[in-house]
Amino acid sequence: TKVTRIALENAASVAGMILTTACALVDIKEAGPSGMPPMGGGMGGMM
Repeated sequence: TKVTRIALENAASVAGMILTTACALVDIKEAGPSGMPPMGGGMGGMM
């Protein structure tokens, strides 16, 4: 019936959203501390 079809469509939509959210919530770990960026920026002789 129409109610069953709509319920299945909604269930599939929710399942797809949960899978997408689970894939999007992945932590990206850095290799280590990056430290300070190099000083100067190509403008030598200013100090």
